[in-house]
Amino acid sequence: MKYLIHICVLGLMLWAPGCNKSNSGVDTTKLEKSFDTAEPQQKSSVDKVVSSIRSKDYSGAMGELKQLTANAKLTPEQRQSIEDTLKQLQHEFTDTAKKVADDAREGVNKALKK
Repeated sequence: MKYLIHICVLGLMLWAPGCNKSNSGVDTTKLEKSFDTAEPQQKSSVDKVVSSIRSKDYSGAMGELKQLTANAKLTPEQRQSIEDTLKQLQHEFTDTAKKVADDAREGVNKALKK
């Protein structure tokens, strides 16, 4: 029985990340716009952030944003857009974790009922 539960949980862990094929819930429009006229190095960092978000690599995006904040001279608009994007990423983390936990719980419950 334990073996079956482990198989179900593993299956859900592999299935859950691919079940949401829609676009990311993180809007990068303000971030991109605030860095339109930035230095090339800053624009490159923002491009990496946007690419990471689109591929749902939220931890990579957060790391790059935090590094950009620490190492760059930013305008107030740029700082605000980074803060807003970080908040959206944190919400995505929370929502994704909750969904995976709910799906795993449901899978375990189904496996136990069989």
